[in-house]
Amino acid sequence: SSSLKAAPQRWRALAGLWRRLARLATKRLFCPAPGWAAVRAAARENELRGKVVWVTGASSGIGEELAYQLSKIGALLAISARREDELERVKKKCLGGRENNLCNLVPASGFCISPSHSLQCKLNFTTNVGGCFLSKVLKRKRKISNLSERDIHVLRLDLTDRSSHEAATNRVIQHFGKIDVLINNGGRSQRSLFVDTNLDVYEAIMGLNYLGTISLTKHVLNHMIQRKKGKIVTVSSVMGIMGAPLASGYCASKHALQGFFNSLRTELTDYPEISIINICPGPVQSKIIQNVFTEDLAKSIKNSGDQSHKMPTDRCVRLTLVSTANDLKEAWISDNPYLAVCYLWQYAPTWAWWLMNRMGKRRIQNFKSGVDADASYSRKKK
Repeated sequence: SSSLKAAPQRWRALAGLWRRLARLATKRLFCPAPGWAAVRAAARENELRGKVVWVTGASSGIGEELAYQLSKIGALLAISARREDELERVKKKCLGGRENNLCNLVPASGFCISPSHSLQCKLNFTTNVGGCFLSKVLKRKRKISNLSERDIHVLRLDLTDRSSHEAATNRVIQHFGKIDVLINNGGRSQRSLFVDTNLDVYEAIMGLNYLGTISLTKHVLNHMIQRKKGKIVTVSSVMGIMGAPLASGYCASKHALQGFFNSLRTELTDYPEISIINICPGPVQSKIIQNVFTEDLAKSIKNSGDQSHKMPTDRCVRLTLVSTANDLKEAWISDNPYLAVCYLWQYAPTWAWWLMNRMGKRRIQNFKSGVDADASYSRKKK
C-alpha cells in the first residue's frame, strides 16, 4: 500500500523534471550564436527579392502580413482570397505605407524546427534584449516597398471551387510569366466539440483546408516541374502534429496536409530544386478565431476572447519567411508551452496524451466561459 501511495508523488516529480528539461531545451539548446544566426537568416531571406510569390488567404491574418513583409523584401506578389475588396486594401497598403516597428521583426525565442530533421534545420533565435534602436527611428508611417502597381496582382480565389484553380494558376503565370513560390495559407480553424457538430462542418473543413490546398498545389506543381524549380510552402499548424479538443476537424485537416506534403516530397526526388516546406505555427494573433467553424455552418463564434497572449503575427511571418528562404522541410513556430508540448509529442507520446487530457479539460472550460481556449496556458508579458 505504501508503494501505491508513493506512485503519484513519483509521477509529480517526473512531471516537474520534464517541464524543467523542456524549458531548457526549447530556450537554449539550438541557439549557440544568435547574432550570427540573425545575420545569416536575413541574408538568405533577401533571396526572395524579385521572386514571384503567390499567397492564398491574403486578405487577413498571416496571409496579409505575408504580403506586407514580402513586398518589403521586394518579391513580386499574387495575393488571393475570396474577398476582393480586402485584397485591394492589402495591395494599397503594400504600395502605400503603414506603421512599422522593426523590433517586432527581430528574430526571437519560440522558433523551432522539427527535431526529426537534419542539423541544418536546428535554427533558433533569442530575444534581442534591450530592444532595437532602429525602432525609435523607423516607428512611423513609411512606405513599405518600392513595388509598382503591376508588381502586385490581385486575384479572387475560392479554394472550395476546385474547378477554378487551373484557370487561376494560368492567370498568375500569364501576368508574371512564372510562379517561384506558392504559399498555401488559406483555411479556417474550428471551435466546437465533436458530439455537438454536424458532419457537414467536417466536410466543409476538409474541402477547404485539405482538398482546396492540394488542388491548387497540383496545378502550380505542374508548372514548377516544367521549370524544374520552385517552392511550395504550406501553412499547417502545430495541430497537425498533435491533437486537441474543440478542433477535431481542424486537426484532421492539418494532419492530412502533413501526411500529403511529406509524401509528395518523396515523389519529387528527381527535382532537387523543388522544395516542399511545412510551416507549423502555434497560436498567433490573427482573425482566425473570428472566422472559425462552429457546430453549425450557419453559426459564427460570438466572442473570440483576448488574443494578446499569443505570438504576434509579424513575428510568426518573419520566421516563416526565414524558413522558406532556407528551404527548411518543416518549422515549428510557437511560444511555450505549445512548443514544449510539440517536443513531448515527438519524444514521449504517452506523456503527451496524459498531459493533453489534463490541458484539454481546461481548454473546454475556457471556451465555454467565453474566453480564448488557450488563455490559461500563457502568461502575459508585463
